[in-house]
Amino acid sequence: MKVTTAMNSSTTTSKPNLLIYGETLIDEFPQQKVIGGAPFNVARSLALLGAKPLMITRIGQDADAALIRDEAARTGLLLDGLQIDAEHPTGRVIVHMDAKENASAHRFEILPNQAYDYIGSELVDKLLQQYFSETPPDLIYYGSLIQRSATSQQTLISILESDLTEGASKFLDLNLRDGQATLETITSSLNYCDMVKLNEDELQFVLQHCCPAAKDKRLVCESSSLLQACEALMAEFYMQAVIVTLGDKGYFYFDANGVCLHSLQQTPIAVQVVDTVGAGDAFTAMFIHGWQSNWPIEKTIAMANRFAAAICTVRGAVADHLDFYRQFLAQSAD
Repeated sequence: MKVTTAMNSSTTTSKPNLLIYGETLIDEFPQQKVIGGAPFNVARSLALLGAKPLMITRIGQDADAALIRDEAARTGLLLDGLQIDAEHPTGRVIVHMDAKENASAHRFEILPNQAYDYIGSELVDKLLQQYFSETPPDLIYYGSLIQRSATSQQTLISILESDLTEGASKFLDLNLRDGQATLETITSSLNYCDMVKLNEDELQFVLQHCCPAAKDKRLVCESSSLLQACEALMAEFYMQAVIVTLGDKGYFYFDANGVCLHSLQQTPIAVQVVDTVGAGDAFTAMFIHGWQSNWPIEKTIAMANRFAAAICTVRGAVADHLDFYRQFLAQSAD
């Protein structure tokens, strides 16, 4: 018999107004374990920036789950959305290192049948009633990996289609991983979203496989090509905004109001890179924070780019010290 429970509620009294749905997992390197999962990285960063996210995920009853619980508590996340699975392990990704430690040559083995593949809808329905019966969340964040299993995908769809979330903006962080998402899932995810964030390779893939009118377009990293690609994507899926991350070149942003912002002609932000783990997730978190705070889009996208660069100066996807986040909150007041 499958036993499912939710963790005890956080002592935080204020209600959440963001809903982050997706995987929490452990990246297992040969010498260490690193807590991750793009949604969990985004949720932790948002909480440390002072936002009020509710993270909905599922973990096992094992030592890795304890690491995730402790990290959720450390970063001030509500614990209500962390479901416990007695049958399946906490998510793991095995990182096979290149012999010369070339990060671009690492191979990531995403294990199947993990706890996050079995997020139960009944507990989620109760959370929606508890927190959003009067006011929907401002935004729902989701990605593609969490939808590789029918159970977690159906729970996500029930959230997106719930009367209790009507009016919430839907933010898709595509994050394609080899062999983890079908074309049907990608297309469905794009149809639900109001805003999408994706990288150059993902944009090219989506154009080729999901946008018939642009399937022969070959994307290059320059403004006119990116603009045409974003216009084609928005025409196909009727979304409000497209955000393309460009690595050290920054970003390209285009929205339904015709606003086009990019950093292609800007000098890349100079930082001492420790690692780039979680830079894209940091960008997403700061973008959502600025969007929710009603910053001008110019400030929001610029702060997101700066925050992503800054997270590259620390080890891992989330900084250990709160001063890191206080510094950025102080900058946002300028």
